[in-house]
Amino acid sequence: MQTNTIKSVLRIDSSVGATDSVSRALADEIVNRLERQNPGLSVHNHDLRHGIAAIDADWVAASYRAPAARDAAAVRRLTESEAAIAALDAADIVVISAPIYNFSIPSTLKAWIDLVCRAGVTFQYTADGPQGLLRDRPVYLAMASGGVPFASPMDFASPYLRHVLGFIGLHDVRLVGAAGVAGHRDAATTAALEQLDEWLPAIVGDAA
Repeated sequence: MQTNTIKSVLRIDSSVGATDSVSRALADEIVNRLERQNPGLSVHNHDLRHGIAAIDADWVAASYRAPAARDAAAVRRLTESEAAIAALDAADIVVISAPIYNFSIPSTLKAWIDLVCRAGVTFQYTADGPQGLLRDRPVYLAMASGGVPFASPMDFASPYLRHVLGFIGLHDVRLVGAAGVAGHRDAATTAALEQLDEWLPAIVGDAA
């Protein structure tokens, strides 16, 4: 169970559905449990449903310039990236909700990942290989699939998220996955909440 030492949560939502989304509902429950266990918790929400700018050649060029060498255009091009990294760095816990689309993650979530994976900022290359520069802390993956079983050969979403988060230093990744919601929504959601109980047991008397 979490203790009352956390102060802030960053929540990233990526489902295109604003309502009736299982991944968002799971994220709601994760955040609700965190709030009940940590009074006064600050939650920063970042909803990718309406899109996010993709990186391009100008972004890459700006990111590899030393900060002192960036002109005004380069600074503007990195504004969204800087804000995303600052929010990620400030959070004590991260909650990412993601459905599986075509065996992988939504394109908007990939675009957010591209913004926060910055050489020299969130990771660096060393003689021993790449090294994540962010401090480790719990990351909850609230995920849902229509039919793809998690950890199966068809699941290219959750292993990718685990790997790329570890790449920038976030290794404590906790999957709360509802698999098969297209045919068995209630059962899949119940199974996911049972996974969540391992880390954040529901308080007796509260509705799940």
